[in-house]
Amino acid sequence: MLKIKPVVISGREVLPIVEGGKGIGVTSGVTSGAFAAAGAVGTFSGVNADSMDENGNLVDYVYKGATRKERHEELIDLSIKGALYQAKTAYEISGGKGRIHMNILWEMGGAERVLHGVLEKAKGMINGVTCGAGMPYRIAEIAEHYKVYYYPIVSSMRAFRALWKRAYHKMSNFLGAVVYEDPWLAGGHNGLSNSEDPAKPEDPFPRVSELRRFMNEVGLSHIPIIMAGGVWALKDWENWLDNPEIGPIAFQFGTRPILTKESPVSDEWKKKLLTLKNGDVYLNRFSPTGFYSSAVENDFIRELQGREERQIPYLIEPHGELVVPFPVGPRKRPVYVTAEDKEKAEFWLAKGFDEAMKTPDSTLIFVTKDKSEQIRFDQIDCMGCLSACRFSNWSTNENFSTGKKTDPRSYCIQKTLQKVVHGNDVENQLMFSGHNAYKFSEDPFYANGFIPTVQQLVDRIMTGE
Repeated sequence: MLKIKPVVISGREVLPIVEGGKGIGVTSGVTSGAFAAAGAVGTFSGVNADSMDENGNLVDYVYKGATRKERHEELIDLSIKGALYQAKTAYEISGGKGRIHMNILWEMGGAERVLHGVLEKAKGMINGVTCGAGMPYRIAEIAEHYKVYYYPIVSSMRAFRALWKRAYHKMSNFLGAVVYEDPWLAGGHNGLSNSEDPAKPEDPFPRVSELRRFMNEVGLSHIPIIMAGGVWALKDWENWLDNPEIGPIAFQFGTRPILTKESPVSDEWKKKLLTLKNGDVYLNRFSPTGFYSSAVENDFIRELQGREERQIPYLIEPHGELVVPFPVGPRKRPVYVTAEDKEKAEFWLAKGFDEAMKTPDSTLIFVTKDKSEQIRFDQIDCMGCLSACRFSNWSTNENFSTGKKTDPRSYCIQKTLQKVVHGNDVENQLMFSGHNAYKFSEDPFYANGFIPTVQQLVDRIMTGE
């Protein structure tokens, strides 16, 4: 029998099970309330969360503003209302058990404003805030103001050390735990640094052990670490339990909770998860955030791969080998490419990829006319969902621009995540997932398409399986 001990999270002893906070809408008040009711930690997504009207109908994220800034303000207002709705739902379902956390992305547009707007009105309903996708220096100050615990997500000791030395050491009373997220195996956006090879995963044990040593040095030996990314069964982590090199530990489950009866995703999504094979989820760098991310290979990802592959460098003026004129745009103004690349371009044009689009890296990509129109529409229709977006060049700075050219090799993340969670098209939209999703098809617990309740999943996890 595994020695699976409870752990103190957000001021209460709970099972060492934390629901991963997946946006947009994949972790809801229903799922997080159910995890809390089971004696664990439920985490609802505060990233553009859903809300319902008085008749129980979904409030769509529809924007009326004519400008990006106006639409951004609408997005923040809708996000606050949605997160409050999810917090209330989770609190009611939990029945006062477990803990309820809100997950937010620091790189989300208006993240701090959303946090203030939610925490001010949800007092007593939210016990902690989990925050990643960036370096959330100010999360400690915000959490202390509202007397809730904060849970920074990091992928290395160095990242936490920077957070600690710059900000957290001043406000450590509400540090609930440090979430270590494996940058090679976690779903969604991944914290790989420029010095780490995406093709060479590292063993998490020495990395987490290094994190614990630093935490011990600064007086945080009593603070748990939450292991996230690549967690499927607790039996796989037996050598972490009661291990002084690791210290108090809990485990975050991001992928397995998607396949529960309470999960809000479509039946098509759940069926897709049951069919995945090892290798069907992998790292890519198409996200408009600029981060690596892990997603299921489908037609959406394959189309983005095609844009990358149908790409050639160009110059405005001839130089070196780039001396062959190539007409681009409605006015057919020439740019200069190599003779070999011109042959490639003419081949792609003949295949129907007849629109050449410029990237910020002085390259051309080749897409169909319909795709180019969709890309341009989505770029113009931006609602400022990120603090900085390479796809649309939106930024939350005073100029509302990154100052860089838009990048057609990416996509509008807000639109595709809204569509995948609220629709049934799982082939042509982005499906984030952890790399262990293939285990659904191998784990006997899910035989014959079995989909458990959250309580049944928690019970299963506590057996070690």
